[in-house]
Amino acid sequence: MSVGLLAVVDDILTAALKASAKTAGVVIDDAAVTPQYVQGITPARELPVVWKIALGSLVNKFIIIIPIALLLTAFAPWVLPFLLIIGGGFLCFEGAEKVLEWFGVHHAKEDDGPRDENKLVFGAIRTDLILSTEIMLIALASLDADFGIWMTLGALLVIGLAMTTLVYGAVALLVKIDDIGLRFMKSPSRRVRRAGVRVVASMPTVFRVISIIGTVAMLWVGGHLVIENLSETFWHGPHDVVHAVTHAIEVAGPVIVWIVETALSAVFGLALGLVIVGIITGITRLVSRPKSDAAAH
Repeated sequence: MSVGLLAVVDDILTAALKASAKTAGVVIDDAAVTPQYVQGITPARELPVVWKIALGSLVNKFIIIIPIALLLTAFAPWVLPFLLIIGGGFLCFEGAEKVLEWFGVHHAKEDDGPRDENKLVFGAIRTDLILSTEIMLIALASLDADFGIWMTLGALLVIGLAMTTLVYGAVALLVKIDDIGLRFMKSPSRRVRRAGVRVVASMPTVFRVISIIGTVAMLWVGGHLVIENLSETFWHGPHDVVHAVTHAIEVAGPVIVWIVETALSAVFGLALGLVIVGIITGITRLVSRPKSDAAAH
């Protein structure tokens, strides 16, 4: 019996490892997006906030995504593309808002005080829900269709735990690198102290780069989700354009094809996000105008 159990565990781990390899791109995106949510809070709260977001990510995967994905796959698989379109659109919206902020266009009131930790955690978990959904659905699609419900569930649980540990372990390391640099600065070794100074001095630039990568990742993943799932539902146009362009440059090699496909998805995501921002801004102004007119009278 123990041999049979070990064989089952081995099958689950092997399947989980193979499926996880196909989610690598989204996992990198998740790790790039998350650190920006921790910026602006006190150093003492950085790791507790990362821990809260990680717990929220596990809830997303284990309580929401995996059960719903298994149920929908079994009884209503046609719903999944529409849910992914909505999720992708939300990522495009968030990414476009951040791009507009780079150019000084802000859609929310500026707050120079400390960031609200609960709102910060909620926003990060909300974004994680969409990225984790793609991770788990890619993993689910990569598993053998004849794997069985319990084996599939086991593999998804392993993948969810491993991906969460990987992503938020990396995030925790990133947000505490400056503390490591400060410790180096107290070293009796002059060379180590210099290294610590360089580490601390470089962190603002590192976080700016991470913020840019995270925004581009939102637009890329969001645009890719919308393009792929639109083609599975009712509009093949964007997918056909991307396919035609990548097909034309296949001779350049898979790396160039991937870069171009990613860039096209990000551009589409930005365009869609700007449209959504415009629509939401217009609706907000229409709703607030009657209140302003009433106050004036």
